[in-house]
Amino acid sequence: MNTAPTLTRTLRVAGREIETDSEGYLRHLGDWSEAFAIALAREEGLKLTDEHWQVIRFLREYFHEHGVQAQVRVMLKHFVQAWGPAHGNNHHLHDMFPNGGPQKQGNRLAGLLRTKGEH
Repeated sequence: MNTAPTLTRTLRVAGREIETDSEGYLRHLGDWSEAFAIALAREEGLKLTDEHWQVIRFLREYFHEHGVQAQVRVMLKHFVQAWGPAHGNNHHLHDMFPNGGPQKQGNRLAGLLRTKGEH
């Protein structure tokens, strides 16, 4: 188990400082907003498209319904149905979220916590 302290940093969103850990995950889930996602995406060099927002909303809804982050296989099943196999596949989702894929970068942008096992 990693017991090293997680560094805190801040991201300026709509005139206020939002605390994140050293990788950009929110310290307080209630601080999430679309403006936060846009600011974090900009910092990570990502321009959010409609498809990004669909993934972010799916991740948030799944978390609120189930209390845990969606596993990759759950995301793939959903997005293959929603977008078809050419866009709903793992490769396309990782191309969309190049800094850790949908489970890391997607969860950060959706304002969710680190997934189990991340360090």
